[in-house]
This record gives sequence, C-alpha cells and structure tokens, in this order.
Amino acid sequence: MNAIGQRSEGGPFWTNRWCQLVLGMLCMALVANLQYAWTLFVAPMNARHHWGEASIQLAFSIFILTETWLVPVEGWLVDKFGPRPVVAVGAVCAGLAWVLNAYATTLPMLYAPSVIAGIGAGGVYGTCVGNALKLFPDRRGLAAGLTAAGFGAGAAVTVIPIANMITRSGYEHTFLFFGILQGAAILVLAFLLVKPVPRAVGAARRLVSRVDYTPGQMVRQPVFWIIYVSFVAVAAGGLMATAQIGPIAKDWGLARIPMTVFGATLPLLTLTLSIDNICNGFTRPLCGFISDKIGRENTMFIIFVGEGLALLGMMQYGTNPYAFMTFAALIFLFWGEIFSIFPAICADTFGSKFAAANAGTLYTAKGTAALLVPVASVLSATGGWSAVFIVAAIITIAAGVSAKFILAPMRQRLIEQNGEASSATLATHTGALQQWQNQTGE
Repeated sequence: MNAIGQRSEGGPFWTNRWCQLVLGMLCMALVANLQYAWTLFVAPMNARHHWGEASIQLAFSIFILTETWLVPVEGWLVDKFGPRPVVAVGAVCAGLAWVLNAYATTLPMLYAPSVIAGIGAGGVYGTCVGNALKLFPDRRGLAAGLTAAGFGAGAAVTVIPIANMITRSGYEHTFLFFGILQGAAILVLAFLLVKPVPRAVGAARRLVSRVDYTPGQMVRQPVFWIIYVSFVAVAAGGLMATAQIGPIAKDWGLARIPMTVFGATLPLLTLTLSIDNICNGFTRPLCGFISDKIGRENTMFIIFVGEGLALLGMMQYGTNPYAFMTFAALIFLFWGEIFSIFPAICADTFGSKFAAANAGTLYTAKGTAALLVPVASVLSATGGWSAVFIVAAIITIAAGVSAKFILAPMRQRLIEQNGEASSATLATHTGALQQWQNQTGE
C-alpha cells in the first residue's frame, strides 16, 4: 500500500483506501447492536428472571463505561500493531459477550459479559475511526462521519430481525444466534484490514499539524483541553435533551397522538424517534464533509449554535405536535456530528501517526458527558423541562462561540509554532550537512 492508503500496484483490491473505509463501516455496523439493540432484551430478561429493569440496565451502563474509557488503550494498540489484531480480538469479545448473555442466570453473570462487550465494541470503534483518520488526511471529516454513521446503520438494518426472533424463539436464542453471527462476520472482516501509512496533507483550506503528538504529549497541550471541554459540553447538552425525549413527549401529552406519513399511521413518539435516528446518522458524514470544506471551527460554531437554538425552539413551541417532531429532528441533526468533527479536528491538530490513540483519548469525553446526564433529572424535578432545555442550550451555544473565538486562534498559534520549529530544525540540519560537505570536499 502506498502512503495515502491507495492500493499498491498489483495488490489486492481491498487494500484501496475506499475499500478499507467500507470494511470499517461494515465492522461498525456489525458491532452496533451491542449498544442499540440492547433495549429489546431488557423486558424479556426481566419477565424471565424478575431482576428489575434498573438492575438489568446497570449492565448497559457497565458496557458504555468500559467501551468509552478503554478506547485510548485500544487506540494505542492499533497505532502499534495495526488494525487487524485489535479488531479480531474485538470480534471475539463481541460475539462471546452475547453468547454468555444467553446463558446468564444471575446478575453477576450478566454484568461480566458487559465488560467483555465493552472491550469488543471499543476495540472495533476506536480502530475503525482511527483508520479513517489516517487513510483520509484530505477528507478526515467525511471519512470519520461515514465510519461513525455505520455504527447507527447496523442497528437500523437488524433491529427488526432481532425483535422478531426474540418474539418467536426467545431472547436467549437471539443472543446466541446474533452473537455468533456478528462475531464471526467481524472476525472475517478483520483479516481484510491493513495498516495504513499516514502522510501529511497540505493545509489549503484548514490548519493541519506537521508534528505528530503522542497521547502523553497531546494531553499536555491546553488546546486539547479546550477541545475536550467542548466535546463534553456539546455531548452532555445533547444527551440531557435527547435522553429525555420520551418522558417529555409523555408529560406534554404527545406520545400517543397518531401521525400519518406516506399512508402509514404511527404514534407521534415512535415516528419522532425514527426520524431522529435518520437525522443522527445523516448528519455525521454531512457535517464532516462540510467541515472539510469550510474548516472545523466554522462548522462547530454554526452547528453548536444551531443546536442551542433548536433546544430553545423545542422549549418554546414543542407542545405543538408538528413543532415537536421538527425541533426534535433538528436537535439530533445538530448533535450527531460530534462523532465526526471532533475526531477530525483532533487528527488535524495532533497529527496522523498516533491518530487512533489520540482520538480514543478524546472519545472519553463521551463517558464524561454521560456522567452529567442525571443532572437533567434533577433540573426537571426542580425547574421543569424548561430548565433542562435552557441549561442544555447555554452550554452548547457557549461551546460554539468558544470554538470560533477561543479554540480557533489557539489552534492556529500551536500549528504555526510547530511549523516554525520544524522549519528551524530542517534549516539547522541542512546547514550542518552543508558545513560537513565543505569540510570533506564533497
């Protein structure tokens, strides 16, 4: 493979960087059910074992924390050993976790596979995003967006078959069947992945670092923490609102209102969630592509402020059924892009060589944001849903403004300083070489 991830002459077609991107998207789609299909198993498990839904959902929380906080380690392994072994281990873990879930008869037996599932999902997620960033230094936003979109697309395709199998054959058989199927499929794809050789890309439209930072060096840069806090703010603001869409619709008396679209009549909440998931997936490659064209901070400013306004619009007009669906869709449209723009700006700022580990370190912001989500319940209990929307809007708009007026100049200074340092080092080496040549007569 050559330096931009294109197929080497005479090499297999799947080593082409676009084929590698598609392989990563397929891996993401296959592992997505560990997160998005979990909700389908909760009620059947509770009906069988009477553990209580709160106790069962603790397994999901364990999975999310493990998946999020281990990504930096898995990213480091990808940078060191390449994507193939990390995704292969992730495939085994993903399959094994659901197989063990099929035989769980106690809560500890359910919690242990959640850790294994988190390791598997984190390994696949971190690898595929990191690979996309390395393979497409010229289109990082689009590549990361398409990869992240695959994580939602897989659940959209398989959620109906999984639900039908649970009804027909029981949740244990479904865990077993899909665990083996998904794990085996990801394992096969893992052996088609190849280690990309990153190259620098000219910064014609945006600032791109000429220096490759290790994760340890990156976290010592103030710019990283500005990016991290922005990620936490936007992720928390969006999660605080999106996690409460169902309860809000019920409190406002909207959840069961019948809505007809293209001849099909569905409850308003069901229709809203379907539209929201489409927007959540569509925005990732779209906003990633836009950020490739107009710059990361410009896109962040527009999108984050747009999300804040959408939150305020939901607060003000959301009791109308059509306004509720519209503003809910806008919230998801403006929120889902964080999973494409933040990995892209991380690689732009801190280089491609350690992109998987660096993006994984930044990804822990999702776990940090998730810890803040319970604040929404406290706010709604004390100040109603308006308090939730106001707080969420303030922090997202603040993140947008800070991206434009704080992050952008800080990042520019850092990259320009790196460029000057690199030029000075090159001049020093060139001068020393010239002096040596003069002394030796060469």
